[in-house]
Amino acid sequence: MLRKSYKTIDLFAGIGGIRLGFEKYGCENVFTSEWDKTAQKVYEDNFGEVPFGDINDVDPKDIPNHDILLA
Repeated sequence: MLRKSYKTIDLFAGIGGIRLGFEKYGCENVFTSEWDKTAQKVYEDNFGEVPFGDINDVDPKDIPNHDILLA
């Protein structure tokens, strides 16, 4: 049986704790937003990517297709 790989977006991400649980079960994160600069740095240290800033400044068209919204 082929298992679907779900795509997630991580909004108000903090340092990414919720993402860990979803990745453990095979989800792929395709977009992250976090406005706090300190949290962004820790997120980058944890995942190797810098989150986009304030979600209010992101055009909804720029958010990739996803199956699950983490917030």
